[in-house]
Amino acid sequence: MPFSAFRRIVAGLLLAALALVAPSRLAADLVWNPDTGWRIEGGALSGLFGTEGRNALELMNKARREEDRGNLRAALKGYNKVVKNYGTSIYTPEALYRSAKLYLERKQYAKAFDAYATIIARYPNTTRFNEIIGEQYRIASALLDGARIYWWGVVPGFKDRAKGIQQFEIIIWEAPYSDYAPLALMNIARGHQQMRHTEEAIDALDRMINNYPDSLLSPDAYLKLAQAHASLVDGPYYDQASTQEAITYFQDFMILFPGDPNVASAENGLDQMRTVLAQSKIKIADFYFYKRDNYTAARVFYNEAITVYPDSPAAALARERLNEVEAAAASQSPAKGDGDEAAPKKKKRFFFF
Repeated sequence: MPFSAFRRIVAGLLLAALALVAPSRLAADLVWNPDTGWRIEGGALSGLFGTEGRNALELMNKARREEDRGNLRAALKGYNKVVKNYGTSIYTPEALYRSAKLYLERKQYAKAFDAYATIIARYPNTTRFNEIIGEQYRIASALLDGARIYWWGVVPGFKDRAKGIQQFEIIIWEAPYSDYAPLALMNIARGHQQMRHTEEAIDALDRMINNYPDSLLSPDAYLKLAQAHASLVDGPYYDQASTQEAITYFQDFMILFPGDPNVASAENGLDQMRTVLAQSKIKIADFYFYKRDNYTAARVFYNEAITVYPDSPAAALARERLNEVEAAAASQSPAKGDGDEAAPKKKKRFFFF
């Protein structure tokens, strides 16, 4: 085995042993000084240097000086070399962090987000966790709002709102218990609605109210969920599953948040949905009444229209139609009855003894 490979194995075993024995003493900070370069302060790792450590330090110093001179491309090249060639180095988290900052400055939003995501994946206990999640949230928001990703940091590309939605999903996976998770779900719903993906928006809002019921965003999620279902309603002639879902969520919103300033909007939406559902019942009843002379079925659906929205104009129309049904049924001959054939008379039977 080459000596260099053996030395890397020994160093790795030493670091693992230190991590198991005294994890609280391993923490070390990288401090930048324009005159002396990067310096490790504190922690058990501060005195661990080898050839690889010196090489990584040299690259870090060169990259940071290029960054300070405004040569962002050269700085990124140096930081990326550290990440690629010295992935287990103590300098790697800082190299990823600095590269993410520079990508963001160059409006290379996807690469910036990915660099931050790599930090979270490799170093979940980083002290910059909340800061990084916040930066990722801002990047995803920018893309969702129509920001353009710049190719090579120079040429503006196309808008990519779908990328913003994907990044919000990653934020939820990275930090499901953070304050950013419910915000991310609301933005996912907003993005899907902008792209007219209503079913996907409904899914995001449903996850929001089920996973974060105590969030301050819950009232808004309930109302938007009701409105999303209502947007799928095509009128009284079509299937009313979405209408019934919208009614349920409008009612839930009004029951759970009676003091919310949007209650009036919910009442208006509920009125529209109940009206459509009542009209749908009338359309079905009309079919049985006028097309099939089935007075029993007509009565059932006219009464359902009244039950759905008793004080509405649709209910008043249903009551008028019920009167017509009763009049028509009364005018029918006994032979026809109520759409049914009259029962045949029993034949007389004679017994001979």
